[in-house]
Amino acid sequence: MGTVQQPRLADVLVIGSGAAGLSATLHLAPHRRVTVISKGPVDEGSTRYAQGGISAVLDRADSFDAHIADTLDAGAGLCDPDAVRRTVAAGPEAIQWLLNLGVPFTREALEGRSRLHLTREGGHSARRVAHAADATGRAIEDALVKSASGQASIEVFERHVAVDLITQPVDGTRRVIGAYVQDAKTREVETILAPTVILATGGASKVYLYSSNPDGATGDGIAMAWRAGCRIANMEFMQFHPTCLFHPRAKSFLISEAVRGEGGLLLLPDGERFMPRFDERAELAPRDIVARAVDHEMKRLGLDHVNLDISHKPAEFIREHFPTIHERCLEFGFDMTREPLPVVPAAHYTCGGVMVNHFGQTDLPGLYAAGEVSYTGLHGANRMASNSLLECLVYARAAAEHILSQTDLPAPEQLAVPPAWDESRVTESEEEVVVAHDWDELRRLMWDYVGIVRTRERLHRAERRIRILQEEIHEYYSHFRISPDLLELRNLAMVAEIIVTSALSRKESRGLHFIRDYPETDPALDGQPTILAPDNALRPGDRRRP
Repeated sequence: MGTVQQPRLADVLVIGSGAAGLSATLHLAPHRRVTVISKGPVDEGSTRYAQGGISAVLDRADSFDAHIADTLDAGAGLCDPDAVRRTVAAGPEAIQWLLNLGVPFTREALEGRSRLHLTREGGHSARRVAHAADATGRAIEDALVKSASGQASIEVFERHVAVDLITQPVDGTRRVIGAYVQDAKTREVETILAPTVILATGGASKVYLYSSNPDGATGDGIAMAWRAGCRIANMEFMQFHPTCLFHPRAKSFLISEAVRGEGGLLLLPDGERFMPRFDERAELAPRDIVARAVDHEMKRLGLDHVNLDISHKPAEFIREHFPTIHERCLEFGFDMTREPLPVVPAAHYTCGGVMVNHFGQTDLPGLYAAGEVSYTGLHGANRMASNSLLECLVYARAAAEHILSQTDLPAPEQLAVPPAWDESRVTESEEEVVVAHDWDELRRLMWDYVGIVRTRERLHRAERRIRILQEEIHEYYSHFRISPDLLELRNLAMVAEIIVTSALSRKESRGLHFIRDYPETDPALDGQPTILAPDNALRPGDRRRP
């Protein structure tokens, strides 16, 4: 057994340090002791790489009704209208909160007055995307980290990986009471006790071979919630960003949708523009339509990539609006002021997740979820550009306010201490290559069989292979000391199974889910999300205890 440590105590445990996690933390901190764990450095996560911006109705020419209508249209009949209305209505206040934190949104002068510069992205009928040049996520994350640093009520543990949620009966009701957490450096597994836990772990796009997401997007929160007995919804709807830079060293560097919003055109190698053949909105169509069009043209012509060209705009305009993208592309030998950029689709955003209500509550008492890990009903079958950061902020605040309204929560000192993590029956592995191999195989089979265009035959192939991989992973997990890589692989395999199960259960094509066996949308399924429930709260062998 590893070193036995006394549990750490917190009023609220926040798992994840992106926009959702740190926003909730900041709302809670004046009133509660909050412990935040981050898989890497506290500022390293998907939020930091969000280039485009955050959508909100901020212009007199715009309206809540228009933002709602655009979101519902992009969601292809699967959005929860109430969730959309609540989120859109909270948008201006969310932007003001960020401004108060010091987020340096890009501004412009109009009639002698300074105001936020608003850009337009795919699916939006108006300019309503506030941004900090082309590095909005970084600006937001920096402001959140700065605001959280130094606050006595906030404790942050970097490079700590959540292993599993801990649940126990409290007053006759099973609820979350904390989590087992591994220090990635020492490999020691610690216990953190808290009567309330917020999952803010982000999405699961690293389940695919090619992704725009950072390496930590491995579906940890979704898998942990599933093992703890929570329902998961709409996991067949994985959004592929249509324009990621095609270069062997770029690691799918994202070319923001704002480039198309400001006039960028998608072209074939011969210079032909193809998007008008697929949708009247052309390059400004929702991402699912653009990604399928790019995928179709690449397969039809046997291309490695298509091109995204904004070089017809003045060089000064491009450098001013997209300084980060411009500099990064120069590093790879591409000057977007003079030439087209080679682009391909890549897995980008998880539209489904852990089911929550309007307060961010999951099925498990004491457990909340906010951000990409959650399913709120906002995105439906396809997320509209720049609605994701808005969702993070709105639901993080809603969860925090609901937590603060609870007057009957036990103090962490009153919680029964669970058994310490048991490693008395495991050994150090000398075969880490097994983990690396399974990791690569899982992501490649998901890319090949469960990608932008699907068939039932491919899905069944993926299903069979994922089950074999899960058996191998479980055997390895049961016999050897755990590592962060193994934990992520275990979670990815579970999420892959959920994605495939969800895709097989939806016998239609809708939004991000296109399956050749059922190419049409079934109107009878309007408003019907795919909801999966675990067979039992804990699968046999999923958690090891004395």
